[in-house]
Amino acid sequence: MNSSPILPTCCTALDAHWPLPSVLPETVLLSTRFDPKQLLGDDFQRSAIEPPPSIQRSVAKRQAEFLAGRICARAALQQLEGSSVIPAIGEDRAPVWPAHICGSITHSTGHAAAIVANKQHWRGLGMDLENLLETERAERLAGEILTPPELQRMAAGAREQLALLVTLTFSVKESLFKALYPIVQKRFYFEHAEVLEWTEQGQVRLRLLTDLSGEWRHGTELEAQFGVQDGQLLSLVSIPA
Repeated sequence: MNSSPILPTCCTALDAHWPLPSVLPETVLLSTRFDPKQLLGDDFQRSAIEPPPSIQRSVAKRQAEFLAGRICARAALQQLEGSSVIPAIGEDRAPVWPAHICGSITHSTGHAAAIVANKQHWRGLGMDLENLLETERAERLAGEILTPPELQRMAAGAREQLALLVTLTFSVKESLFKALYPIVQKRFYFEHAEVLEWTEQGQVRLRLLTDLSGEWRHGTELEAQFGVQDGQLLSLVSIPA
C-alpha cells in the first residue's frame, strides 16, 4: 500500500467535520487550517504536489493557499474513489477535475476546503469561504454586489445584520458561479443573480436574472446553504444530478 504524502508544516491535519446545516449525501468535504509563515521551501515537493509556474512566482500567502486547497482536494478524491488526482489550474483559472467528478476548492485567511462528488449524484458543486465584512466596508461594497431589490431589502432590515447580508450575498453568488460555470461554460456576474431569501439557520434561495443556456434561464431558482464560524462564512450551492 502506498504511503500518504507528508502533510506540510504549514497545514493542520485534515478535518472531515461538516460545517453546514444540511449534509450532502455522496460527497466528501475536507478542510485544513494553514499558516503561510510556516511554509517551507520544499513543502510542495514533500507533499508531492507540483506547483504551476504562476504559483511558483507568487508570494508565500498564495503558495500556501494553493497547497492547502490542493491537499484537501486530493485527499477528498482519495476518500471518494481511491484516486490521487490533483486538480490542475485550467485556462479559466478554475480547477480541472476528472470528467466524471464535480468539485470545488475555496480558501480564505488561514483556512482552505474542498468538496467533491461523482456526477452521477451531483451535477455541480460550488463552495466559497469569505471573511465576514466589517459593517462600514459592507456598506461601501453593497452597491457593487447587491441588485436593486437586494439593496431595498437590505435597507429595510436591521443594520446589525448588514455585514452578514452583504458577505453572504457575495459568497453565495461566488458559489453559484463555481457550481454553474462548468455546466454552462458562460461567465456571469453579481448582477445576474439575486438572493430572494435567507434564514439564520443557513438556508438560502437564489434566482438567476439572465439566460445562461436553454436549461438555465432567467427566473430559475436554486437552493444554497451557509454557515458562520470564527469570523468566516462558508457557502455552498449544490445541483443534484
